Amino acid sequence: MSDFETIINTRRSIREYQPNDVDDEDILKILKAGMQAPGSRLGAEPWEFVVIKDKETLSKLGEIKPRVTNAPVAIVLVANIERAFYKTVWQQDMGAAAENMLLEAVNLGLGGLWNGVAPDEERMAKIGEIIGITDIKETKPYCIITVGYPADGWENKFMDKFDEERIHYEKY
Repeated sequence: MSDFETIINTRRSIREYQPNDVDDEDILKILKAGMQAPGSRLGAEPWEFVVIKDKETLSKLGEIKPRVTNAPVAIVLVANIERAFYKTVWQQDMGAAAENMLLEAVNLGLGGLWNGVAPDEERMAKIGEIIGITDIKETKPYCIITVGYPADGWENKFMDKFDEERIHYEKY
């Protein structure tokens, strides 16, 4: 199995982390991976990222998304709708960025968790307020990715999810 296959096949939702800090260099690699995602149109990618390490801010975010509280790092993915090429499908671009970031975390020996925020407008507004967004019409919190070293029992490992019955050829 190639390294890439190993990363895809072993990525799991890591919900608990060791208290160790994550290196800034690794955070930057994760952010770069997010920016390498395919978008609706080159140069019109809507993503922006807010990196949170401050324990008080993590705790505030955790009041809305509880799994954020004990993570060493949280990255809020924010869609800048003005930059999106297709204004109604920005979520697809953001989803691609999120998955790239989660895969890079595994590549770096870290774990991550996708904490959904959008499309719940109330939740988006609350998260936005915490990170300094005052109007979510054009700047929308999409999700929060927590990152850290997996706690004992929360490692990235292979779990066979293949189900041939879900595959259809030519027609459903």
